[in-house]
Amino acid sequence: MESPKLSNEDVHLLAYEAQYQDDFKRLNMAWIERYFRLEEADLRVLDHPEEYVLQPGGHIFLASYGGAIVGTCALLKRDETSYELGKMAVTPPLQGRGIGRMLAEAALTQARALGAKRLYLESNTQLAPALHLYHQLGFRPMTSGPPSPYARSDIQLELRLA
Repeated sequence: MESPKLSNEDVHLLAYEAQYQDDFKRLNMAWIERYFRLEEADLRVLDHPEEYVLQPGGHIFLASYGGAIVGTCALLKRDETSYELGKMAVTPPLQGRGIGRMLAEAALTQARALGAKRLYLESNTQLAPALHLYHQLGFRPMTSGPPSPYARSDIQLELRLA
């Protein structure tokens, strides 16, 4: 039986602050190490989110539920009109309950507010639930994207924003 979706009254989205760096890293390390291996490109962002995400003009969103940080998603600025959706993670006991969608929608809203024309992401075809969400949000496979810094990346998706 599918777990019931959580509402916006249950889950609170927060903007990143330095106090959440351990949560940002913990949540992402958990899914990466479950399916793949942690790479140098991961550690740069996870250990230094201010330098690699925030200072260039990106944002990090966190989801709080029951007083704990249970999800995260980053919006990384790539150029004046393009952003990357990345470092999305939800703690396993709460996956499938709508938290990932809330985080992704917050990132899409922020990208539009920043004037983004395009959102891009990298994933792996083993991550079927994540890919299902991305397709529901309108992301489509790219035929030729930039070289990936991740060995695990075997699919690149983009969403054109009006």
